[in-house]
Amino acid sequence: MKHSSSSTSNIFWFEKQHTCISIVSLVTFVFFHSQACTGIDNIAEAITLLELNNWDLVAAINGVIPQENGIFQSEAADAAAGGTVPPLSSSSSSSSPPSSSTSAFCPVSPTSRHIVERQPRMLNFRVEYRQRSVELVLEEGSTVGEIKNILETELGVPVSKMQLKGWKSGDVSDTTVLRSLHLPKNNSLYVLTPDIAPTASTSKNSALQESLNQNFLLVISHREAQRDYSLNFPGSRTIQEVKRNISDLTNIPVRHQQWEGWPASASDDSMTLAVSGISYPCHHLSVCRRLSPANAQEPTEECADVHMISDSEGDDFEDASEFGVDDSEMFGMGSSSCRKSPMMPENSENEADALLHFTAEFSSRYGETHPMFFIGSLEAASQEAFYGKARDRKLLAIYLHNDESVLSNVFCSQMMCADSIVSYLSQNFITWAWDVTKEANKARLLTMCTRHFGSVVTQTIRTYKTDQFPLLLIVMGKRTSNEVLNVIQGNTTVDELMMRLMGAMEIFTAQQQEDIKDEDEREAREMVKREQDEAYRLSLEADRKKREAQEREEAEQVRLEQMRKEQEEEKEAIRLSLEQALPPEPDEESGEQISKLRIRTPSGEFLERRFLGSCKLQVLFDFVASKGYPFDEFKLLTTFPRRNITQLDPGSTLLEAKLFPQETLFLEAKE
Repeated sequence: MKHSSSSTSNIFWFEKQHTCISIVSLVTFVFFHSQACTGIDNIAEAITLLELNNWDLVAAINGVIPQENGIFQSEAADAAAGGTVPPLSSSSSSSSPPSSSTSAFCPVSPTSRHIVERQPRMLNFRVEYRQRSVELVLEEGSTVGEIKNILETELGVPVSKMQLKGWKSGDVSDTTVLRSLHLPKNNSLYVLTPDIAPTASTSKNSALQESLNQNFLLVISHREAQRDYSLNFPGSRTIQEVKRNISDLTNIPVRHQQWEGWPASASDDSMTLAVSGISYPCHHLSVCRRLSPANAQEPTEECADVHMISDSEGDDFEDASEFGVDDSEMFGMGSSSCRKSPMMPENSENEADALLHFTAEFSSRYGETHPMFFIGSLEAASQEAFYGKARDRKLLAIYLHNDESVLSNVFCSQMMCADSIVSYLSQNFITWAWDVTKEANKARLLTMCTRHFGSVVTQTIRTYKTDQFPLLLIVMGKRTSNEVLNVIQGNTTVDELMMRLMGAMEIFTAQQQEDIKDEDEREAREMVKREQDEAYRLSLEADRKKREAQEREEAEQVRLEQMRKEQEEEKEAIRLSLEQALPPEPDEESGEQISKLRIRTPSGEFLERRFLGSCKLQVLFDFVASKGYPFDEFKLLTTFPRRNITQLDPGSTLLEAKLFPQETLFLEAKE
């Protein structure tokens, strides 16, 4: 191969400049330095293309280099002249090195740029919809919207109600150009129509739709670690996505995973779980690392291999040990230098105890000047930060530490322990920490994040590789759910970290002001309501008292009236009895001494009656009482001289009282 010696020297220079690179980047580097043919200047794009072609270098170059009917234009010219041109394929690449005219790699000289324009690359799509399958062939310059327009004609489904799923890079928009997705030649997609209810004639088709919406429980046994993972996935998740999630949990790259338990129908990693033929609702699988002859013996060092991480799509790069070289030896590190006390014990039952251990270990490593870590569960930290009074709420900073990352020591000592960062975090944040170095602790964190922040945040944490740690998640509490404002990776500076913290604080302050306003308005409304309720209660109490007083008054009036009636009845009875007991009035011509008395009442009326002179004064008093003027209430007086007859002896006669032969008296109430 041309430039082989210079490429080798460049590789070792690349390893020296980037401490995170792994031996596997050799293939990527060669691909990258073939940019005269491929036109690719971005190593991340080169890694993505290699991953999509299962790390087949020849197939990846074939997918992007200018070609016509699978043959280089330069080779086509040779073929026209009578030469024999072998196709660029895996078989040719594995045979003896080709001549300069048929080399798989274009020369780097400027003359190689005079290549005839290539024919458009065609992509094959197989689209599934309710047991129907549509085969499409489009140029890679087409857009996703053009695929939907074709499917609208084929399936009779409006584009507005159509969701096209199965893209390896996640959801895309209708304007996305297929070339920007770096798709392989053959692709599998599926259509979802949640707004279109299946008819009776499509009951079988609706079964697929229902399966895509179901959740499958995959019990995956990691044989080397001798532990099981119970993971829930929707039916719309692809087998490739499942393998990537397992790569995050087990640190086994997808290309090195050896599986058992997938059904025979699961022949393509782009298939969804719903159509793969796995058991519902639970399916058991097992996974282990596929060993190559160079690394048949697993390394026993406690120190993790240093490797390079791709920036987006991919799996972990191959370890240097796969090429017979130990990473620690490459960088001059012995395994003993990596031994250190863990930041957090594995499988700790109590989260508070784990955080106490974390704080103590952090202080012993990096000093006492560090953020004050919240001691308690993530739920308690969320309660402390989000659920108090609006004026007292704070942002939640979740620090995720990983000892296997080469950035951890620098980030902790220079960023987390900087006085400005410590002061700003202490004033405005509740800081909670966790160590994800151990897989058990990482799985426990993912479970907590799913419970408190949702699966999106959990999936975001899963996507970060070891060398992107440590992470600082900035979480803001909202009315209905919690929102992750920012994820700060370990490759940052103090100034950038401060700017991002301040940016998050600005967003939080704006939201906090709205919450304070809403809370004040709510409290004002509640205060008015409480005052109204209190006024209403007092009004009811006053009405009750008034009603009770009126009832008492009425009852008293009834009682007094009853007493008055009883007294009147009693007086009337006494009066009648006295009236009946009076002796008969004597006639004037009876021949006896007659005393004629005229009595003036307080009302001005006169009572006249004749009495025998021998009658007792008591008979006179009874007569007056029978007319309604009782002896104990009224006194009987003479006119002149004024005498009080009632003070005389009732047993004396009228003659003795000098009330004979006639006399005028008047009644006067006693004082």
